[in-house]
This record gives sequence, C-alpha cells and structure tokens, in this order.
Amino acid sequence: MNWITKIIKAGEKIKTAFHKRATKEDIANSDWTSCCKGPILKKDLEENLWVCPEPGCNKHHRIKPHQRFDILFGKNNYEIFKTPIPSDDPLDWTDSKSYKDRLKSARKKTGLNCGMMVASGNINKIKVTAVASDFDFLGASMASAEGEAFLYGIEYACQNRTPFICVSAGGGMRMMESLISLSQMTRTTLAINELKSQNLPYIVLITDPTAGGITASYAMLGDIHIAEPGSLIAFAGKNVIKGTIKEELPENFQTSEYVEKTGFVDLIVQRKDLVEKIGTLLSILLKKNSAISSEENETTKDSPSISRAAS
Repeated sequence: MNWITKIIKAGEKIKTAFHKRATKEDIANSDWTSCCKGPILKKDLEENLWVCPEPGCNKHHRIKPHQRFDILFGKNNYEIFKTPIPSDDPLDWTDSKSYKDRLKSARKKTGLNCGMMVASGNINKIKVTAVASDFDFLGASMASAEGEAFLYGIEYACQNRTPFICVSAGGGMRMMESLISLSQMTRTTLAINELKSQNLPYIVLITDPTAGGITASYAMLGDIHIAEPGSLIAFAGKNVIKGTIKEELPENFQTSEYVEKTGFVDLIVQRKDLVEKIGTLLSILLKKNSAISSEENETTKDSPSISRAAS
C-alpha cells in the first residue's frame, strides 16, 4: 500500500466518524434531547416537568410512568404494585421477529414487565389509585398483561375505596395477541362500570398520543376527561380519514384543543397545574370540599323536600 492510498483511507475513516448517524439508543442515553430550537439538556427539561420552557412552544414531552407519579404524588412518595403477568406469547406469534423477542427488548428498554404501571399515592390528602402507560413499551399498546394491570388497579381501588386515575397513552390494541388483545377493551370497560357502581370517581388524563382501541374504550369512559396541551387524541389516523372522506381537515385536527371544542375533553391542563386541578376535582366529587359541603348543608336545611327527593 503506497502513501497516497493510506491518506485516502485515513480520510474516509475520519469522514465516516463525523457523519455517523446516532442511533435511537445513543440519543436515549445522551444528556440531550431536542425541541423547537434544537438541542436542550434533559436536566433543564426535567426541572420544568419535561415541558419546553421556550415561549410559544410549551411542548409537553412524553414521560415515563414513574415520572408521571413523581409529579402527581411527589417524588418517590407512592407505592408501586406488582401486577399479574399472563403467558408471554399465547399465539406463538412471529413476523419479522418473534413476539417473545419484542417483549424481551421492551422489558430491557423500559425496566417494566408490561406497558402499564399501577401505583397508589395521595393527592390533596386523598388516597388515589392510578395507572400510567409507557409509550416506549411497544408503543404502549394494550395486551393481556396490560389488561391484567388495569383490572388489578380497579380491584385495588374498589377494595380500598379510592378514586381511580388513568393516565392514557398508546396506539391501540397489540395485534400480536389478536382477539385476546381486543378483549381487553371489553374487560376494562366492565371494570370501570364496577368502579362507577360503587360511586368511586374515574378520572382520565389523556396524554400524547392516545389512539385506536385505547380511545375507543377506557380512555373515553371517565367521569371527567383532562388532556395535556397538544396531545394527539384519535381513533383512526388523520391520513386515513382524509383519504376516506376526500376532504381537507382542520390544521389542528385530532389535537386535544380540537377535541375539547368538539366535546370529548372537559379540560386542558398544563402539567404544572395537574395536581392542583385534580385535587380540586376529587374534593368536589368526594364532597370533601368545605365550601361545597357548607353550601350543601344550607340547601338541605332550607329545603328538606329536596333532600328527600334526592334520596
């Protein structure tokens, strides 16, 4: 090899090193992430509850279940439950890779056994049971293990007489489990009905993205629906709808702001205000708000007929 060839090869190596594209794993393990103006330190984003601090942006970045519970209940001030895990691969599914391998990768990536985490903590001195999904676990899709986690949370709420908060996210049902996955829509609906039959509040916090069978089941059955700003809330994809009806769609179609205007969401709440807002709503729903209790007592005293009629 002559000296010219050596120089050319050395130059190619340097060029390759500079132009090597970062993998998703490299980005996940980095101290940086990106938003409206480019790179931003993750620690700076975390200090602002993973919401972009730039004026005019206010993007609510996706966060993990434990980060969600840190915000709702206080850092590490909650109990995480170990939920049942059914058979990993009931249909022995394989496409470009086996379902078991996909589950193994998702567990390694997230540290979770399934795409849902159930916890119990306090909001405004009210004990609450909550479930939150991790989008990094196969897109937070719903399968038998996630259904078991949801039902475990509802059962715990019923036994301990607590409200139930569902932090929804995900692209729908996990079709590697076919009808077993689809049956979770029915199972979660029946569980929610049981919760409501016991007069326990069911509040849904809709986060980005919530779509498919998740929107078509437990995410839209709340007593109150709260959404974070800019969240995607949909059943079918925007392009599918556009291609079907052959019409242009509004620019903000399927965002939480649009869905609020059409009546499917009650409130859009900034992440920093969630604890205060949910605490107030729970106090009202459970009649633990002193102002409401006083007003109710005055009404009952002045109008005994109303009290008898209500009962």
